[in-house]
Amino acid sequence: MSELPILFEDAEALVIDKPAGLPLDQPRAGGISLDDRLDELRLGFARPPAPVHRLDRDTSGCLLLARNPKALKRFAAAFEARLVEKRYLGIVGGPVSGEEGTIALSLSKISSAADGWRMIVAKKGKPAVTHWRKLAENGGLTLVEFRPETGRTHQIRVHAAHAFGHALLGDERYGGRPGPRTMLHAADLVVPRPGKEPVRAHAPLPADFVRLGFADPQDSLAKEPE
Repeated sequence: MSELPILFEDAEALVIDKPAGLPLDQPRAGGISLDDRLDELRLGFARPPAPVHRLDRDTSGCLLLARNPKALKRFAAAFEARLVEKRYLGIVGGPVSGEEGTIALSLSKISSAADGWRMIVAKKGKPAVTHWRKLAENGGLTLVEFRPETGRTHQIRVHAAHAFGHALLGDERYGGRPGPRTMLHAADLVVPRPGKEPVRAHAPLPADFVRLGFADPQDSLAKEPE
């Protein structure tokens, strides 16, 4: 079992580079989850850290963990207040028209016995806003930067499928072409802290993105301002 790369560490926060395929919670079918690995992230502290937000099983990249209950409460409040800056990179399974834009489509959760649950675009759903920018094209695929303003479940995945006419590569739940996985990576995270420097982290582009011919654009929110 490989070590979980640590992108940021101080007395109240850890940011890890979560590998694709590692779920946060114990899967129904069994197997290793992040819960099973929190003890190794104590790093000398009395208690294991707790995840502040969620990433899908297939999504790689920046995941913030709080090292004590007070920090967990403060960080969660920052997410709730939309003060956290998040930057994702995704590979769309087809061409994307335009260079940049904003997707504002409300989302709602539905479920059925046959297909399980999924998110859909619904006028009476919860508001969801995603800003996007096209970065590169290769072999009929498009690398897109996503900066979600809200944090709805599967927001980027549903917004991409509806706005571009092509889902993320590998995201078969929302009509995507088969791929190595759902190709979404949480590249950058900035979490403000009153009276302290922000938590800043950057997760390098993973190998499965590179194998598809894309390079890390190096446009990181986590870089210190000059």
